[in-house]
Amino acid sequence: MTSVSRRSFLKYASAAAAAPYVITSTALGNADTPPASDRITLGHIGVGGRGTDLLRGFLQCKDCQSVAAADAYASRRNNAAAMMKGKAYADFRELLARDDIDAVVIATPDHWHVKLAILAARAGKDAYVEKPLGVSIEEDLLCQQTFTEKKRIFQYGTQQRSMSHCHFGCELVRSGKIGKLKRIEVIAPNGEPGGSTTEAPVPPDLDLNMWIGPAPMKPYTPDRCKAPGTYFIYDYSIGYLGGWGAHPLDIMVFGCDADLSGNIEVQGTGVIPKEGLYDTVYNWDIKGKLGDVEFSFLPGSDSTRFIGTEGWIQVRRGGIEAEPASLLQTKLDTQNLHLLQSARQDQNFIDSIKSRKPAISPVEHAVRSDVISLLCDIAVRTGRKITWDWKKAEIVGDPEAAKLAKMRPMREPWKI
Repeated sequence: MTSVSRRSFLKYASAAAAAPYVITSTALGNADTPPASDRITLGHIGVGGRGTDLLRGFLQCKDCQSVAAADAYASRRNNAAAMMKGKAYADFRELLARDDIDAVVIATPDHWHVKLAILAARAGKDAYVEKPLGVSIEEDLLCQQTFTEKKRIFQYGTQQRSMSHCHFGCELVRSGKIGKLKRIEVIAPNGEPGGSTTEAPVPPDLDLNMWIGPAPMKPYTPDRCKAPGTYFIYDYSIGYLGGWGAHPLDIMVFGCDADLSGNIEVQGTGVIPKEGLYDTVYNWDIKGKLGDVEFSFLPGSDSTRFIGTEGWIQVRRGGIEAEPASLLQTKLDTQNLHLLQSARQDQNFIDSIKSRKPAISPVEHAVRSDVISLLCDIAVRTGRKITWDWKKAEIVGDPEAAKLAKMRPMREPWKI
């Protein structure tokens, strides 16, 4: 992005050095929290509803302290800064220029996720990135390449990996308790049409130019810069194919290695609204193959069902089911687990920063599940079966579809 040029980075670094940063000497967490000098310092970019929830969680973690918040809404960044007793920024580039911040927590609208993550990694910072990942496959791959090259820790905001019953169900699948895996059924909440297209005054505390950033500039409407509009406008997202699909599709990736055993094939149908502000896919009906394992992806609640030759296991945020039910009484060999364990996604991120070992939701896993979401969107928009070759990292035999996998054009002055 233009903001990573040496000149602009030094400009913001100079401003950071002159600003009066205040880090309180008392801990914001429990009484046994280490002193400030021993803690990981965090900056938060995007502190709306989800971003504030994440902030509350990190304030309870040991070994870290939140010291800065950036948001295009003045009220949000000021409220978050007050919660953490830190500093508020209208421009995230000033936050990233601070050399006393070790890592960032990114919870902006979807179209900013990868851009900010890449910029953070280039600034030498680790990153916790809310789901979904990118708005194009090329963007996802660049994110993985950047974090790998810069040796930065990445944590994806797919918290179900840190839920004990989700880990247990996926471990049963990985341990062969349902026999040979044959099919996976994924369900995620549906999108919807609608959204007001009536132009309205921009709220006085919103910097609309910064909020829209690299996306096309459009007039402000009451539904443009708030949920669910932020999820259902194609300029900023691919809808719940990614925004909610990220959770059960990630559990699919967590529970099997099938998507690495061969090409991914995806085909299906869906509805793209022709009226209103919202224009992302809903009412989708996706079928595909991960190597030799079939999968389906439908709208509904939120679950991932693994079907094998000797039974099935279904994992969802609210619980776990199995057939035969006796599978749930299985005692795992805790000395030979296939998957990492984590009690909390946020604390796991802090622990990984300190140990420099991969987090429970590393960037390569985020890319795997997000690429599936993006392939589903491309399949619906083209009306054709799409084949993705993991080894070549490209869509095979369909130049038109391959163009949809490329980086979206970015509004000046933003670029990667």
